[in-house]
Amino acid sequence: MAQRKRCKVFLDSNVLLSGLFSEKGAPRIILDLLTLNLPILAGATGRYNLIEVERNLKKKMPEAMPIYQKYLPRLRLEIVEMPSRATVISMAGAIAEKDVPVLASAIACGAEYLITGDNKDFARLRNVKKYNLKIVSPSEFIETVLPEIIKEAQDNAVHE
Repeated sequence: MAQRKRCKVFLDSNVLLSGLFSEKGAPRIILDLLTLNLPILAGATGRYNLIEVERNLKKKMPEAMPIYQKYLPRLRLEIVEMPSRATVISMAGAIAEKDVPVLASAIACGAEYLITGDNKDFARLRNVKKYNLKIVSPSEFIETVLPEIIKEAQDNAVHE
């Protein structure tokens, strides 16, 4: 049986911020898991998301910038460059304008899951198969998806 490829998750800005500044909760667990460099899990985020995170930190918590800058490399995230203007235009209307670069970046990197705390804006895309991407909240990922990934990895290890 072939070994499962790494599950790639794309982290929205709100997951990064929540995970960085909470000692518990699903966003923090996800970030902690990514620092372990597990063979079953890979993380990604977009340049657009990092700009948003840094803008929010500078505005609301400038004293936290050094912590963020030290912690970010430990996550080993693939950073997806800004989507092209043509891509953003082609996806206009699929979701709120401010979230188009997030969705485009998640698709561009081949993520299986877009993890976001923004249920309001991403809710209408949850069951859309068009993008070959599942949109889940941090808690849904931890409670539902992660156990499935771990079980599949264990099953594959037993059959090797």
